Amino acid sequence: MSPPVAPPGWSRWLVPPAALSVHLSIGQAYAWSVFKPPLESALGLSGTQSALPFQLAIVMLGLSAAFGGTLVERNGPRWAMTVALVCFSSGFLISALGAATEQYWLIVLGYGFVGGIGLGIGYISPVSTLIKWFPDRPGMATGIAIMGFGGGALIASPWSAQMLESFGADHSGIALAFLVHGTAYAVFMTLGVLLVRVPRTARSTAAAGPAAVTGVQVSARSAVRTPQFWCLWVVLCMNVTAGIGILEKAAPMITDFFAGTSTPVSVTAAAGFVALLSAANMAGRIGWSSTSDLIGRKNIYRLYLGAGALMYALIALFGDSSKPLFILCALVILSFYGGGFATIPAYLKDLFGTHQVGAIHGRLLTAWSTAGVLGPLIVNWIADRQEEAGRHGSDLYSLSLFIMIGLLAVGFVANELVRPVHARHHVPAPKETADVAARQQPESA
Repeated sequence: MSPPVAPPGWSRWLVPPAALSVHLSIGQAYAWSVFKPPLESALGLSGTQSALPFQLAIVMLGLSAAFGGTLVERNGPRWAMTVALVCFSSGFLISALGAATEQYWLIVLGYGFVGGIGLGIGYISPVSTLIKWFPDRPGMATGIAIMGFGGGALIASPWSAQMLESFGADHSGIALAFLVHGTAYAVFMTLGVLLVRVPRTARSTAAAGPAAVTGVQVSARSAVRTPQFWCLWVVLCMNVTAGIGILEKAAPMITDFFAGTSTPVSVTAAAGFVALLSAANMAGRIGWSSTSDLIGRKNIYRLYLGAGALMYALIALFGDSSKPLFILCALVILSFYGGGFATIPAYLKDLFGTHQVGAIHGRLLTAWSTAGVLGPLIVNWIADRQEEAGRHGSDLYSLSLFIMIGLLAVGFVANELVRPVHARHHVPAPKETADVAARQQPESA
């Protein structure tokens, strides 16, 4: 499948909607916590076990993005979006079969493994293309698309809750909900496949903005050998670990925090809280990433990591005494969490150029794979152990929250260590390459 080239006069503003159709679909992953209580009840699972499909999906997201990044660069966004569509939708269909037959391993295989591949390929599919269309505003461009991943749960969370209410929260109702998800997302993602285009090599600057390939350029192979890449890997891993563990447990967490108070949280309200977090995640992706175009990537990550640690401290110390404080801090944290994802491609573009930014971004997302295991494992394992010890309410999560503060501090230090990439890693400009080749020719030639 050859990349579809935009015809003359084609508007670059049609690319973000194409990306959004894919990212809004795969963003359903952030609504997984809505399925956790029904699965635990229907199949007799623990909190740690019910998190496994989500954890594996995030692991496969990072691995498929890392190994598939070069293929995405080579084959183009339409190929990548098609692969994402097939894998993501198939994952739901396999999960539907698993729920219907009460075979939990099929849910793990479908949603976690197969669907996770769709997550990874779908996530990186538009990034390189968007940066090439919008080299003048890379933070805004990637933020528009990636906000869809953060906002997917804004649609999926209430939609899933309504389906479980209508179909039933037993294994057959869960199976039917998975089946509807797989079918509906296949149709919606098809819109992006049909709409996406890549810029023409010799397009006019009026139609597509400034030329994309300017300044420092570093190959993906060279990028992973630089300290800058690994500093950003730590930054992303710490920020994601601190956020994803809370997000994956969002619905049960707010219920537990206020279970013993005069204002307990219902199941419907908890699903609404997940949707609110999704809205903050979504808004942060476009808002903070656009702000990074103005104040710089390092400064915006100082905000994400420093202020994020403060928000976690407020929840740990005072969260169970004030529902508005708990919700406000959680919304700020999730806006930083989403902003971190949307800003990282532009940070990579600043450091390594646009030459192979999609492939570099894919390799960096292995940090997300690591965080996808660490975050939910820390929160769920500690909560399960605290519950076994007879604790309840906010005490289930206090230790996890303080661990997250420490992780954000580590990420803050890593961000401070980022410096410009040394010239030895740069891809030579065409003239430089020709001069080197000329000097290497024998004089007698």
